[in-house]
Amino acid sequence: MAQSTSSTNTRTASDYGRKAADELADKAVNMAERTGEQIERTVQNLAEQGRQATEQVQVVADNFKTAVDKSVKDQPLTTLAIAAGIGFVIGALWKS
Repeated sequence: MAQSTSSTNTRTASDYGRKAADELADKAVNMAERTGEQIERTVQNLAEQGRQATEQVQVVADNFKTAVDKSVKDQPLTTLAIAAGIGFVIGALWKS
């Protein structure tokens, strides 16, 4: 009878260990899935922010182009002097 009880206890402990391992594996899989979903949402948010930033830069560039075109048309010599000054400053910074 002692062997039967010992064998039953061993099976019960073994079954408990397998069940605990299975539950732990399931929890790990669920956590990995949730983490993957969170990463996917974060990447999508970053991509959307990048698109919005690109659109805003395009608007600013268009506004700048319009302002430069108007300046060249209305005050060509002043615009030329400003461009030469900017070029001089960039050249001086480039050499140093």
